[in-house]
Amino acid sequence: MKVIISYPPLDNQKGCPTLGQNRQFQFFKEPTYIYPVVPATAATLLKKAGYEVVWNDCLAEGWDHARFLKFIQEQRPDLVVFETKTPVIKQLWRVINDIKGLPLSHPSVNLKAAPKVALFGDHVTALPEESFQNSGVDFVLTGGDYDFLLLNLCNCLNGQLAISDKRAGLEAGVYYRQDNQIKNTGKFRLGHDLNSLPFIDRDLTKWHLYAYENGNYKRRPGTYIMSARDCWYHQCTFCSWPTLYPYFRTRSPVNVLDEIGSLINQYGIREIMDDSGTLPVEGWLGDFCRGMIERGYSRQLKIDCNMRFGALSLNEYRLMKKAGFRLLLFGLESANQPTLDRLKKGIKVEEVIEGCRLATQAGLNPHITIMFGYPWETYQDALKTLNLGKWLLRKGYAYTMQATMVIPYPGTPLFEECRQNNLLKTTDWDEYDMRDTVMQVMFPQEKVKGLVQAMYRASFHPEFILRKVCSLRDTDDFRYYLRAIRKVWGHIFDFKHNDSKAKAAA
Repeated sequence: MKVIISYPPLDNQKGCPTLGQNRQFQFFKEPTYIYPVVPATAATLLKKAGYEVVWNDCLAEGWDHARFLKFIQEQRPDLVVFETKTPVIKQLWRVINDIKGLPLSHPSVNLKAAPKVALFGDHVTALPEESFQNSGVDFVLTGGDYDFLLLNLCNCLNGQLAISDKRAGLEAGVYYRQDNQIKNTGKFRLGHDLNSLPFIDRDLTKWHLYAYENGNYKRRPGTYIMSARDCWYHQCTFCSWPTLYPYFRTRSPVNVLDEIGSLINQYGIREIMDDSGTLPVEGWLGDFCRGMIERGYSRQLKIDCNMRFGALSLNEYRLMKKAGFRLLLFGLESANQPTLDRLKKGIKVEEVIEGCRLATQAGLNPHITIMFGYPWETYQDALKTLNLGKWLLRKGYAYTMQATMVIPYPGTPLFEECRQNNLLKTTDWDEYDMRDTVMQVMFPQEKVKGLVQAMYRASFHPEFILRKVCSLRDTDDFRYYLRAIRKVWGHIFDFKHNDSKAKAAA
């Protein structure tokens, strides 16, 4: 069997679509490519099992739709697999239908039917039957262990596992067509051993495509790993990934350290983003940090990770710094305690300030994410968040930030809350791309966009700029800040450009 794992061309008139392994989808003006760890693991598992695997990321390689379709014709795969996200699901349906209607190349030789198509990701996990109703998709793999599920599916299709009329050979979590009906193998399970997974075949999955154009990296080339799936807290009502990973599992510290050693030795990686929803803490973190120091990896590369406010002490932050950690990504979300409580963040506003202060004191770089456009917040409430974010940046407690609009993805408690209370302006998934509000808010949408712009403009405050200039230590710092300025300017310009187009259309 030949399997193509693909990110097909998408509408890029809005910018660069950040589809691969992204919890919050956006279009960026500046190219940004996130290395998709779980799909890359899926490709590696299939290759080790003897399947012919083709990695095809049209977004990172700049392919258009015509080139992609010609590629599918020429490759003649048995199965094509796509990752999904709410804002592009309708585009993927069109891609699937195009594939199903393709004429076959070289019809006189080995005439085969159109390839089967499978989807995975948080959107189809939340709404698995929807894609069958709107496209010619053959399989939907639900849950977050779709690397294991894809191998199981291929083994069934290849006749290595017996498949009865009820698809007894398929693991739980697979939706499929049979006799013009949509059937499934039940609720997905996450019982797979993450330590049993092979290290990703980075060459097969073209790691270099993702090694440079990524705003997290100060030192390049960089790459992604995942020490865990996914977040040990997993209660935030807006986050879509608890849909995939309702509970938390980790790889062993030794297993992760061995992978990092291979990345240093084989690829010369200088910075790693550990994209676990929240990095494991307590005993796991201590063992990992000591291993980084003892093996000497802390002197060879830097590590970035997702972390929660209130989870670590100053001494733990200091140990992370000694172990080679650099950037810590924190979800601030709002400066209003009622909003944090409603989102089930499990933190206090005071912990936000203290967490940023302690991490900075330890020599780490806190990155904060902020969201605007909650249905229950007034403009004055939103201004409190804006002012806290700007203050943290100016005082040097936050190193960098990201500001976005709140999007309630299907499958999240926030989406269900909005649906039940008639707070959704639309369920046209194309509109869920973070460029306009999709929830009813208490002040004009233009003001929501203005808050996002104002947050990015804080990066041009003289006090913030002076701190950054004084912190320059080497050419990596200098190049990083130049890239950051371009990205910040792109965010500001992008919002203004879209506002102008919207007003012209009106």
